[in-house]
Amino acid sequence: MLLHIIADYGQGDLAFAEVIQRLQKSLPGVQPVLTNVPPFATLAAGFCIAQLALNEPAEGMIIYHNVAPRGDDTQPDDAGTGAGTGERLAFARLPNGVRVVGVHSGHSLSFIRDTAEELRWVNMDESKSQFRSRDVFPKAVAAIASGNREPLGDEIARSEIPPIPQNSVAYVDGYGNLKTTIPLEQSVTAGTTISQSHFNDVPGHTISVRIGQVKKTVVTGDASFDVKPGQMILAPGSSGWTVPKGNGIQYHIRWMELFFRSGNAWEEFGRPPIGASIEITEDL
Repeated sequence: MLLHIIADYGQGDLAFAEVIQRLQKSLPGVQPVLTNVPPFATLAAGFCIAQLALNEPAEGMIIYHNVAPRGDDTQPDDAGTGAGTGERLAFARLPNGVRVVGVHSGHSLSFIRDTAEELRWVNMDESKSQFRSRDVFPKAVAAIASGNREPLGDEIARSEIPPIPQNSVAYVDGYGNLKTTIPLEQSVTAGTTISQSHFNDVPGHTISVRIGQVKKTVVTGDASFDVKPGQMILAPGSSGWTVPKGNGIQYHIRWMELFFRSGNAWEEFGRPPIGASIEITEDL
């Protein structure tokens, strides 16, 4: 069984090793694959969940995600156990059969909120461990992966899951490309909407893009390599997925990407954090 693990503790970290050890003890033969995101970056986790879950998944595949800022309770632990209750564990089942189990925090479920056929809380032992990822979660994940529905609790109202934030940095890949929450169908400027067809009709259209305090001149195009080395482009990226919309209708979405040819877009924009707002204006 292929088990994707999306977490903000990286491969080579002791935490990752301990979690894998517990998962394989509870689920012998599992094939774990880690995708690392920055600390507390729930938006990046949500983006990765959808990208992996909705694109030709392996049979029986399950995704376990754990990015838990533990921002649900700001009070100190009066009991002195060193354990924080933290955000609750959630379960989602997608139309293609992929099961997703993980902490319901921030935007971790935003990208699959409207696609999931089932959204439920996971009942589990809220042990007094400060390392729930090792001591509590693996048993619940293993039970669900084995087909046991006993841990599944009440339905989660979709209104409890925040929508995808518009015009934000969603993920930074190893080349420094900025994957955004700007969909292929439209790119929102300050007060104006430029449709994707407009990008296609006017190759090389120039816009200004501001992220934080950094503003850059960017070319629009149909593909990342439509610019010369040393130029920045906003173009449809490699991430996206197709989801059913009912009545046999399929909806395909691709996310726009900021790409700096022969360079690193993340560095050029001053290393913006996940969730940073992207402001786009036309250069007239």
